[in-house]
Amino acid sequence: MKQIFWLNLTLIAYTYFGYVILLWLQVRLRRRPILQSSIVPTVSIILAARNEEANLPAKLENLRLMNYPADRLQIIIASDGSTDQTASILREHAGLVLPVILEQSNGKACALNEAVKYAAGEILIFLDARQMVDPNAVSELTSCFADSSVGAVSGELLLETSSNRSSSEALGMYWKLEKTVRKLESASGSVIGVTGAIYAIRRDLYTEIPRGTILDDVYIPMQVARVGKRIIFLPTAIARDHLFVEKKKEFSRKIRTLTGNYQLVRLLPWLLSTRNPLLFRYISHKFLRLLVPFFLVLVLVSSAITSGTFYQIVFWLQIVFYAMAAIGTICPSTRKLRPVAVASTFVMLNAAAAIAFYNFAMGRNKVWV
Repeated sequence: MKQIFWLNLTLIAYTYFGYVILLWLQVRLRRRPILQSSIVPTVSIILAARNEEANLPAKLENLRLMNYPADRLQIIIASDGSTDQTASILREHAGLVLPVILEQSNGKACALNEAVKYAAGEILIFLDARQMVDPNAVSELTSCFADSSVGAVSGELLLETSSNRSSSEALGMYWKLEKTVRKLESASGSVIGVTGAIYAIRRDLYTEIPRGTILDDVYIPMQVARVGKRIIFLPTAIARDHLFVEKKKEFSRKIRTLTGNYQLVRLLPWLLSTRNPLLFRYISHKFLRLLVPFFLVLVLVSSAITSGTFYQIVFWLQIVFYAMAAIGTICPSTRKLRPVAVASTFVMLNAAAAIAFYNFAMGRNKVWV
């Protein structure tokens, strides 16, 4: 039991802290900078939309204001079987965008595949309908492709509160940790996955996405990495959104994302083989996080049945921690207390991972995003 306790505790510590420290040391010893230059390749902006009539007018105006030569920019928006006015709005703006109207909904992956068929640009930039992007975002993304080793570039999603505070002030430790990991991965090689709201790849590296794929923002870049190209995180290419203030929405979003990670292992079994050039990073950044709920259970059980004062203290500390999480869930006002907020968020994230495993095992992974 002691071996089980220490093994699983070590894996948890490595997942959340050890990997970050390892990346930091790698950057210190061998940073891998990229060449950036003000180049203007032809660009195709790709969006998939389903029932987005509420967001499209603002999004179209946002795209109109992009600071990039108009004769080098193509905008393609696919309406995936929308039942509202999405298709009509796109047709009305045919001078600005190339509308791809799909009569039946087959999911985001299929909509993106159809849109890319019309793409004439050397660079594909994928955006979402809801988020607004900064005017210089396209120029920032394309500048990285002056480096021939770069195959994909991820922008940064800033989540803002109603009072315009940035995500660095509002999202908490988990989101800050994720951003730190991405920056360090980029500085030392390649990131695992990209920001779904804003990312770019070379047109000739695009691989058709299987129908029903949840995480195109991991599927596409991992295919880029497979052919030996780097995936870069660029915090100056910014998309902006509002912070989820409802716990249920954030919980549902995490379940969807983590279910998508399980799905990817089935779609791309080579991710967990030596054919994956980013195998170590993929396991450290993505796969181990899926397994943390199981590690936590084993730590709890092993500490409960192992004799010794130390193990009993650790067991009761876990009970207190989970009790605080339960209090934070039952009484949201108590999350104003930092220990309760940390416990509640940590348990919520790992509960989402456990549910994601159940969804994947039961084949419940059909979503449109």
